[in-house]
Amino acid sequence: MAVVIDKSLCVGCGTCVGTCPNGALDLQDGAAVVNDNCINCGMCIDACPVSAISAPEEEIKASDEWSGIWVFCQQTDAQLLPVSYELVGKGRQLADSCGQKLTAVVFGYNVWGLDSLIKAGADTVLYAEDRALSLAFEIPYASLMCRLIKEKKPAVVLYGATPFGRTMAPMVAASLRTGLTADCTVLDIDPETGLLRQTRPAFGGNLMATIVCADTRPQMATVRPGVFTAPAPDETRQGSVEWVPWEKAADKGLKLLDFAAGKEGRKLSDFDVVVIAGRGIGQKKNLAVVKELAELLGGDFGVSRPLIDEGWAEYPHQVGQTGCSVAPRLLISLGVSGAIQHLAGISGAQTIIAVNTDPDAPIFGVADYAVVCDCMEFARAMIEELKAEKKTV
Repeated sequence: MAVVIDKSLCVGCGTCVGTCPNGALDLQDGAAVVNDNCINCGMCIDACPVSAISAPEEEIKASDEWSGIWVFCQQTDAQLLPVSYELVGKGRQLADSCGQKLTAVVFGYNVWGLDSLIKAGADTVLYAEDRALSLAFEIPYASLMCRLIKEKKPAVVLYGATPFGRTMAPMVAASLRTGLTADCTVLDIDPETGLLRQTRPAFGGNLMATIVCADTRPQMATVRPGVFTAPAPDETRQGSVEWVPWEKAADKGLKLLDFAAGKEGRKLSDFDVVVIAGRGIGQKKNLAVVKELAELLGGDFGVSRPLIDEGWAEYPHQVGQTGCSVAPRLLISLGVSGAIQHLAGISGAQTIIAVNTDPDAPIFGVADYAVVCDCMEFARAMIEELKAEKKTV
C-alpha cells in the first residue's frame, strides 16, 4: 500500500499534516506531499475532508520466495524480555516442522545476550543498533520491520502480545496489507499446505478458532507472555548475528522523550509454582488458605475471573483469556471448573493438579492429576504436610 495524493482535489488545508503521527506529510506549493517517514498507516486518508488521499491496495501475495520463521524479540533497558525466549522456542519447533530457518529480530542499543537467542533456537539474529532505538517506540520500529520484511521475505513473523507488541504488530500488518491473529494460544504448521495454523479463543472465549492466512505474506501472530515455555539453552548451538543498517528519520510528528517504568515486582507469570482458586473455594476468607499454600510452595496465587468480579482479588492475579497467561512447572487448580476462557491462560503449564468436587469438570480434561474432593480440605491437608516436612528438615 502506498499513499497517493490527488493534487487536483487537495485544497492545502493541512489537516492531514497535523493528523500524521510520523510527520510524513508536508505542504508544498499549496498541496500535501508524502515524505520518506510514511509507514502507510492510513490515518491521513480518514482525516482528509475532501477525499484527496487514497491508498490503492498492493497486497503482498504469497509465493515460494517467502520462507523462514521470524520472531520479533522485544527489549527493555537493553534486556530481552522473557517472552522473546518463549517465542524463539516455539519458533524453533515450527521451523523444524517445515524445514525452514529461524531468525530472531532485535532493535535497540547495547542489547545484552544476543547469543542467548541462538542458544534458545535461532539460526540467525538480525540486529539493528542505534541510541535512538534504545527506547522502544512503535513508529520507527514498525517502519524498520516493514523494510526488513520486504527485503528478506519471511513466511511467518511472531510477536509477543505485550502492550508494545500489540501496538507495533498491527502497524506492520496494516502497512504490508497482510493478516494478523492476536493472542494465539496454539501455533503449528499444516503438514499439507505448509500454512501457519493460528489458534485463539473466539466468540467471547466460547470456542477455539483456527485461522490461516493463505493469500498474503507474511503470516503474522501475537502470543501473550506465558503461553509457551522458554527452552533450556543449548550451549552447543551455532548461529550468526547479522547487523542491519538503520537510518534515523527526520524528527517530525511524535517524538519519544522518555519512558516511565511501571510498578516493579514479580508478575504472576514469573513464578515456577502457581496455585489458582476458583468459585469452588466457597468464600473469600478461604483465599487466605490458597495464598498460604502458594507461599509454602515458593510460588504465588492466581484466581479465575468470577473471583475478580466478586472483588475477592486484584486484576493482576486473574488467569485466563482476559487476564494473564502462566506457564509454571507446577500449577495447582483449586475449585476451578475450567471454562475455555480460563484454559486459554494455563495451556503452557508443565504439570497441572486439578481439585474439584465435580468429576465431569472441564479442568480435568487438561489435568495431569485429577483429584475429586473438596478443594479446601485438600489445600489444608497439603499445608499441614508441607509444614510438617519443614519441621523435620
